Amino acid sequence: MTVFVLVHGGGHGGWCYDKLSPILRSRGHDVFAPSLTGLGDRSHLVSPDVGLDTHIADIVNILFFHDLRDVILAGHSYGGMVITGVADAVPERVRRLVYLDASLPRDGESLVDNAPDMMAFARSDLRVVDEVELVLWPNEDSAVRQGVTDARDAEWMLARLTPQPWKCFSDKLRLRDQDRTSRIPRAIVNCTATLARRQGEQRSRAQQAEHVFEIDTGHDLMITEPHAVADMLLEIAKAAGLRGRILRSENEIGGKSRKCGRICASRVERLKAVGSLSPMFSLWAHVRFCVSVAFKQTVR
Repeated sequence: MTVFVLVHGGGHGGWCYDKLSPILRSRGHDVFAPSLTGLGDRSHLVSPDVGLDTHIADIVNILFFHDLRDVILAGHSYGGMVITGVADAVPERVRRLVYLDASLPRDGESLVDNAPDMMAFARSDLRVVDEVELVLWPNEDSAVRQGVTDARDAEWMLARLTPQPWKCFSDKLRLRDQDRTSRIPRAIVNCTATLARRQGEQRSRAQQAEHVFEIDTGHDLMITEPHAVADMLLEIAKAAGLRGRILRSENEIGGKSRKCGRICASRVERLKAVGSLSPMFSLWAHVRFCVSVAFKQTVR
């Protein structure tokens, strides 16, 4: 069983993975998609102190308190900043990093450094509420800017988007051991339009990974193309040697077991009819055959 921890981007919450998570769970995997402090269902916790380090601590605590190991840790957009910090803090718990059209930072960099044009646009609508500098205020164009064109998806998003503390974007990422963090295997999923906008060093970084995918869809790819993203994540998990859950529902397994029993009974009759095998060898062959059938029919 693979454990996926999915980290959202700016202005979003864990809700943005509501299309993707069920697909992964249906394939036998565990999925955690928490909302970062001050966003989504935790927007009531916003304060002047919420920044990048807060969000790194959010995910580190998820891994620790749920005792998650060998995790596929994926981050979307600003979430790339967060997962890089998490991998540096607890590298022993992370099996793979996945950057979903995400920031690809190095030590000492902020999201402002990584995406200056986008951050300048975000800051142009900065408002201060209760001493918190907030950006990415939701409006009717928010979904379109994220590449979401389906009217129902756009309406669903607009009801859930929340403003983002600017401090998260301006905070510098501080890594304890960049070399060690960079050795954690990673995959990058680039959206075509985003990749076209990347220039120089940022474009080069977007191609530096064990697995590099490109998909022609909107920036919020987990909403616009959840099945395609799920397939990519499952391919990454397979390459990491991680599999889905072996057993499915109890009723389904019971049905397979009954079918196996009928097959095995028939097998015994055939062995008796042959009569050329010793009783002990016949018993061994029967048991081995039954175990093989049961395994093949219950493994997903």
